[in-house]
Amino acid sequence: MVGEKYIEAVAHGAGAMPVLIPVLGPELDLSSLLKVCDGLLLTGSASNVEPHHYGGPASLPGTLHDPDRDATTLPLIPRAIAAGLPVLAICRGFQEMNVAYGGTLWQNIHEVPGHLDHRDDESLDLDAQYGPAHEVNLESGGLLREIAGSDRLMVNSLHWQGVQNLGSNLTVEARAPDGVIEAFRVADATHFAVALQWHPEWQFSKNPFSSALFAAFGDACRRTLAAR
Repeated sequence: MVGEKYIEAVAHGAGAMPVLIPVLGPELDLSSLLKVCDGLLLTGSASNVEPHHYGGPASLPGTLHDPDRDATTLPLIPRAIAAGLPVLAICRGFQEMNVAYGGTLWQNIHEVPGHLDHRDDESLDLDAQYGPAHEVNLESGGLLREIAGSDRLMVNSLHWQGVQNLGSNLTVEARAPDGVIEAFRVADATHFAVALQWHPEWQFSKNPFSSALFAAFGDACRRTLAAR
């Protein structure tokens, strides 16, 4: 299952045909898949990466997991990057990408001293939940700063988890005011390979940065297609 907001952002924001990948784990032929795809979007989800993948403590009771998705995305991410596919990772995808590169996660970042509460208020309607929550500071020389044309953005915030240790070969693109990493890119990738903790897909057409982000992702996918 993929939320319609992601499909709309790919179809109308990136100008690309969204194709949903089933989470078949080892049954999925990654080599064949990568040969026919021009880019990869890793979506958000209500589930979390199982902590044994990054050596974390057991999740709290009631935490949602999706082991089939873990078995699909964690090996897929580095192979997609190595194959030269543009990758845009959002929320759970951001966390998956960090884990795929050997990073670790805080499971309940609001309980970590010195950190803000990055969760949304689920008693509110969706427009309020996905409304602007805090600024992020964009790193000098980063891709997101180039796309934004500024050094900061207002973003939404709907996550419990966050980066504890950044994975190898990943470079910070944005931080929240409390220092939490909100975006990163693959340092040596020669193509678009970036992950965001917030949700740019939500009403992307009403947000100039989100519109520019998905347009840049779509342009990168078309360059991959042209190179073939």
